[in-house]
Amino acid sequence: MEQFSVTLSKIIDNMNLETLYCPDREILVTTADLNRPGLQMTGFFDYFDANRIQVFGMVENTYLATLTSEERYKALEKFFEKRVCAVVLTRNGNATPEMMKLAELYDTPVLRTPLATSNFTSAINAFLNVELAPRITRHGVLVEIYGQGVFIMGESGVGKSEAAVELIKRGHRLIADDAVEIKKVSSISLVGFAPDIIRHFIEIRGIGIVDVKNIFGMGAVKESEKIDLIIHLETWERGKQYDRLGLVDEYTNILGLDIPSLTIPVRPGRNLAVIFEVAAMNNRQKKMGYNAAEELNKRLAEHIGGF
Repeated sequence: MEQFSVTLSKIIDNMNLETLYCPDREILVTTADLNRPGLQMTGFFDYFDANRIQVFGMVENTYLATLTSEERYKALEKFFEKRVCAVVLTRNGNATPEMMKLAELYDTPVLRTPLATSNFTSAINAFLNVELAPRITRHGVLVEIYGQGVFIMGESGVGKSEAAVELIKRGHRLIADDAVEIKKVSSISLVGFAPDIIRHFIEIRGIGIVDVKNIFGMGAVKESEKIDLIIHLETWERGKQYDRLGLVDEYTNILGLDIPSLTIPVRPGRNLAVIFEVAAMNNRQKKMGYNAAEELNKRLAEHIGGF
């Protein structure tokens, strides 16, 4: 699987980190995992990963303060000679002279944040999980409908963008049109984005390119959204059997995750925007434990059993 990276410069800017020493802001970080180097300060380096950002919190700094200058230098030297990618001091911790000297010797960035260690690690983990997530680009339209991320797929010209415009007019929001970048941000969720170059634009045949943000306002667009439901649009085929009850759940696999999906036939006269709204609300009901199809089936079984 392709490995993704994020520059230290982007991390510094997004996390508002103070730079105490940084010889190279373009260092690439390739893992979302962090390390608290308490054990390393005592000389234990088994399974140590120098590619992780090293977080010095109150525990590490308090321990270093108990050492003499010579002991502190030796402990930190064993650590810095591993060529760690970066060091972050939380709670505005002080970088000792020994740390700064070794950082310059081994060209290791030293950064600082006023955040508590737990708050900082949570924030940077969330940021790195998105930036380094496995990803794929799929053709379709991603919209937010009643808080549900709905990814609309189908052949070119089937009416995806036109339906999206109608949804936007009804108060819902556009995330991406035509190309949707999908990231697997955790073991249970996918998040969709628009590539930077086409963000907020939508293509409508006969009109051309439309800037949704400028025409409909900032409230009509969103940067990203979790994908909760996938809708496959296809041209209506006479004689083909389509699901009319919804008793059988369908899924579409993207990046190893099964996402609930529906197949909706398209023909003149169908109001797709309303259908998408109902599909989004029905999907939310299912996630909350209520399935209308199963309820109807249950009532029918009870009715038949009464005879």
